[in-house]
Amino acid sequence: MGDTKFVEIRGVSKTYHTLDEETKALDKLSFDVDRGEIVIIVGPSGCGKSTILSIIAGLMKPSSGEVFINGNQIKSTNKSVGYMFQSDHLFRWRTIMENVLIGLEIQNKVTAQNINRVEKLLDTYGLAEFKNHYPNQLSGGMRQRVALIRTLAIEPELLLLDEPFSALDYQSRLAVSDDIAGIIKKEKKTAIMVTHDIAEAISM
Repeated sequence: MGDTKFVEIRGVSKTYHTLDEETKALDKLSFDVDRGEIVIIVGPSGCGKSTILSIIAGLMKPSSGEVFINGNQIKSTNKSVGYMFQSDHLFRWRTIMENVLIGLEIQNKVTAQNINRVEKLLDTYGLAEFKNHYPNQLSGGMRQRVALIRTLAIEPELLLLDEPFSALDYQSRLAVSDDIAGIIKKEKKTAIMVTHDIAEAISM
């Protein structure tokens, strides 16, 4: 296995069961992602896009098939994966800096070195002067940038983005998707994003 891909999805299927019926969300899905690549999955609502991300993140087990990241099979949540959701999920009672440090707090990694690195990220991406502000003082696009920096703060190898711009209006969405794509490329991250918006996918 000398040419192992960074992310390998192998024959992944997922069936949801209710009392009355079963719904096949994914059927023998296979694809690879190279390190440093940004892959966008486009499809209408309800076609299984978020299910794919949940399985890659280890939040959900597939009905069949396997997922590997860096040659390691994913069977549960993994610190090498950062997940960015549809909503920015910022805590309104915490400042921007406090919000960005949440992941590091959970992992017990709030060190002077990590705080310094996070401050540099905020500075690089135009948020340094807002670090003591609260989320409701920022625009929707800026909050999404904060959410991405919070995800980057834990230094994930793989970023998963679940329709991260859907709460924004159309003009903001294209500008912010361009902005976020630039950050991901500059930070040399591998990313898988799902969206129902073809223009957004092309912009990324």
